[in-house]
Amino acid sequence: MNNITKGLIAGIIFGIVSILPMLAMKFGDKTAAMTASFISRFAIGFIIFNMQLPMHGWLKGALIGIVLSLPDALVTKKYAPIIGLGLIGGIVCGIFAG
Repeated sequence: MNNITKGLIAGIIFGIVSILPMLAMKFGDKTAAMTASFISRFAIGFIIFNMQLPMHGWLKGALIGIVLSLPDALVTKKYAPIIGLGLIGGIVCGIFAG
């Protein structure tokens, strides 16, 4: 399996994991919030598998997870859950990416 396929799978799984807790929450525009969350987390999973950086996989995942989570955290002012999920998901994806 090539890295693009692995990245697509990781992105879809991470995207789904990110929207599951949102199903029970109330938002002004729930569809937009869930779509944005899915796309953001999908990008983290996909990029980790397809970007070469000279570091361990888990560290690359942590870095990409944090950097790509920062804009959402700044806009929503929900720093801990958004950056935390990006960090944890990034590390997990990075471990699998090697």
